[in-house]
Amino acid sequence: MSRTLKRADAPVRAGRSAPDGRSRRRARARRAGQRPNVLGGLGGFLWLAIIILPIYYIVITSVRPQEGFFSSNQLLPPGDPTLDQYALVLQSDFFLYLANSVLITVVSVVVTVFVSVMAAFVIVRSQTRFVRASFSLFLLGLAIPLQATIIPLFYMLSKAGLYDTLAALILPSIGFAIPLTVLILTNFIRDIPKELFESMTVDGASNWKTLVSLVIPLSRPAIVTVGIYNALNVWNGFLFPLVLTQSPEKRVLPLSLWTFQGEFNVNVPAVLAAVVLSTLPIFVLYVLGRRQLVSGMTAGFSK
Repeated sequence: MSRTLKRADAPVRAGRSAPDGRSRRRARARRAGQRPNVLGGLGGFLWLAIIILPIYYIVITSVRPQEGFFSSNQLLPPGDPTLDQYALVLQSDFFLYLANSVLITVVSVVVTVFVSVMAAFVIVRSQTRFVRASFSLFLLGLAIPLQATIIPLFYMLSKAGLYDTLAALILPSIGFAIPLTVLILTNFIRDIPKELFESMTVDGASNWKTLVSLVIPLSRPAIVTVGIYNALNVWNGFLFPLVLTQSPEKRVLPLSLWTFQGEFNVNVPAVLAAVVLSTLPIFVLYVLGRRQLVSGMTAGFSK
């Protein structure tokens, strides 16, 4: 009788030992996952130092006086900081260049996002051959480098009477921003559940109502992402302003920095003060939309 009970208990003990083994392995895996990644932390601090050091140098140099600049230790904070270099830059038509950059960036981004949202909505909701061919045409635009089109653009804008105007900078910026914007928004809108579109259709909503009430609110992270990305590209653009404009009143901030460098070729603090002032607006834009930017970069590509 006792032998029979021992045989009956054997499977139970074996069955109990297996979960205990799995739990021990899980505990070891959790402990291994909680170990600090020393190499990763050191690499992160090294990369942070590489990024912070140029920014630190630009900021402290912009408040350094020009007298004795080359004879002093340029990595140490100045003993007598001054804002004279900023005043010098602001007196050199800086606000005119800033207004041109803001106007070109805002118009380019607004038009690009408006056209791209409607195009992406049609691409997702329509399955006709013409729409598929149009989407392939948008993708083809990603393969055309900007530098390869500068001569044809110069010729066409000159013939159209748009050379040396702000429109000569806005129109090419929109054209080169639309393909990537359509691609990102299309992938994002495809992740919206079809049931939501069907419920809007059952309620009798038109395509425009569906776009405004459903697609745009749910696609806000992607819209903010492409908006900030395109704003950075337009704001930092140098080739278009250099080739397609000529008069000083049509200059934008990147081109004005080049002229500042020629004007203040020995006044390094003034040049770096102009750099700091030109980056402040786009930095504020990033701070305001950083959360939407991160969520938009990590969403829309789950499939």
